[in-house]
Amino acid sequence: MQDEQLAELAQQLRVDAVRAADAAGSGHPTSSMSAADLGAVLLAHHLRYDFDRPEHPGNDRLVLSKGHASPLLYAMYVAAGAIDEEELLTFRKHGSRLEGHPTPRLPWVDVATGSLGQGLPVGVGMALAGKRLDQIPYRVWVMSGDSEMAEGSVWEAVEHASFERLDNLTLILDVNRLGQRGPTRFGWDLDAYARRLQAFGWHTVEIDGHDVRAVDDALSEAAGTVGRPTAVIARTEKGHGVAAVADQEGKHGKPLTDVSDAIAELGGVRTARIEVQQPPPARVLHERHTGGLTLPTYDTGDEVATRTAYGQALAALGSARTDVVALDAEVGDSTRTEYFAKEHPGRHFQCYIAEQQLVAAAVGMYTRGYVPYAGTFAAFLTRAHDFIRMAAVSRASINLVGSHAGVAIGQDGPSQMGLEDLAMFRSVPGSTVLYPCDANQTVRLVAAMADLPNVSYLRTSRSDMPVIYGPEEDFPVGGSKVLRASHRDRVCVIAAGVTVHEAMTAATVLEREGISVRVVDLYSVKPVDAGTLQSAADDTGCLLTVEDHRTEGGLGDAVAEAFSDGRPMPRLIRLGVRNIPSSAAPAEQLHASGIDAESISAAVRLLVAEAMVRP
Repeated sequence: MQDEQLAELAQQLRVDAVRAADAAGSGHPTSSMSAADLGAVLLAHHLRYDFDRPEHPGNDRLVLSKGHASPLLYAMYVAAGAIDEEELLTFRKHGSRLEGHPTPRLPWVDVATGSLGQGLPVGVGMALAGKRLDQIPYRVWVMSGDSEMAEGSVWEAVEHASFERLDNLTLILDVNRLGQRGPTRFGWDLDAYARRLQAFGWHTVEIDGHDVRAVDDALSEAAGTVGRPTAVIARTEKGHGVAAVADQEGKHGKPLTDVSDAIAELGGVRTARIEVQQPPPARVLHERHTGGLTLPTYDTGDEVATRTAYGQALAALGSARTDVVALDAEVGDSTRTEYFAKEHPGRHFQCYIAEQQLVAAAVGMYTRGYVPYAGTFAAFLTRAHDFIRMAAVSRASINLVGSHAGVAIGQDGPSQMGLEDLAMFRSVPGSTVLYPCDANQTVRLVAAMADLPNVSYLRTSRSDMPVIYGPEEDFPVGGSKVLRASHRDRVCVIAAGVTVHEAMTAATVLEREGISVRVVDLYSVKPVDAGTLQSAADDTGCLLTVEDHRTEGGLGDAVAEAFSDGRPMPRLIRLGVRNIPSSAAPAEQLHASGIDAESISAAVRLLVAEAMVRP
């Protein structure tokens, strides 16, 4: 296209963005208008994409990090012939694929965006897959707004992209000066952004974002830069092209009021369609292998930490499946991800102490067809909660593993203890939450996670624990194990992970006192085994949950919710961590928090005594 045609295409994108927001009665047309020239040049001259084959391995990836500018993206899809004008005008309406912020309901959208600061970190994951896994020369284009450059996650991504020399990644920064409530931190000071990006090792190009020739040259320069990522820093004007809203505060997130006049000022409705460049022929180098999996096994009575079993199982899974990748947040020696790194270094990714980038990279690799396992301390995954939440919106199947869970880690103290992780992951829509208590159970669950949809979470423990299950045992997701049961049971103790062993010890002590206790290992915290819980409630009338986790949102709440669909609620008592722990030995921690065998025994005795004196 000639420069004049590119400028006309940009005006078409502006008009269509205005029309879409007007039809919806809401949206962000002014944010779309500022980036229209950037989008037009990218679409017409640089993006290589087969819209008929979004799964094509050679397709470039386009991530609209400033997801509120979705009208621009949808207008680009119209220009490319992917959607028609009729669908464009369903923007933000019930049932429409064109949501207020993009989601993978559209086949050309890899990840949901709109929670600012996520597009570049996810783009880093995509670019890493292209460089180190696929080895296919697709490019990753991330369009960001200037406001989101205040997010710390952006700078995690900036540093990591530079460290990994991701020259297949281009950040297109739309510097339109205005945020939601007024001016951004640096306004139109392009050099302020350039200095910061250059300090991290990025190549930068500063341009007038409404000069299509300058945009074209800058994107060509980015594609030709070797050995480091490029940021095209574009000075733009919010609401560009319509005097009533151009560079005006208070217009963010609002449709234009005089739409007919605005469209006329932009030159009227246009219907140009362009042929987007096709990607070069490419083949996917990884193949999915599901045969030949030999998981490690352990003898009953052995003392093995579940984190160790996780690492050994992951390494074995990596040998059987070349689509499995592992990501670490510089704690692989503790999480035992290092076992995978030693056996499969080409599929191991070190993200360092950057948990948001860790989860984002996992999401990015998932979009390229890989099965990611990302691990760190359970406590530190809370930093990445928004990325986990948005992974669910993206329908991303990723596996997250949190080690060093609970007070049982001992002397390290409360800053290292994951005590809120079960609640966090249970709240994620479509998630699976698993908490194994021994090594054989762990390896089976690690293998099962590879084929689960959506976000899956495995909670592992630091200390060695007895192996209580044989290697032939099966542990279906959504199941549980009844470890002790009789027709004389007075109470059912429900535990998971560390507290399973405490519950078994307590049950042995209580049996000597003539008190029979049922013990259920609820290793699948979500989905929960409602049938087994109902049977336990019917047989004993009283359930006692015990968890190395806060009482809010964890195992106890999972059990309670199993009776919230009309099942009669039994008596339910919950033991969990209610204190703020301090440094102490693991056994001392469990006792101080009231979740050890002695505390369980005492609680059962009280429950039985209460039952005996009732009229």
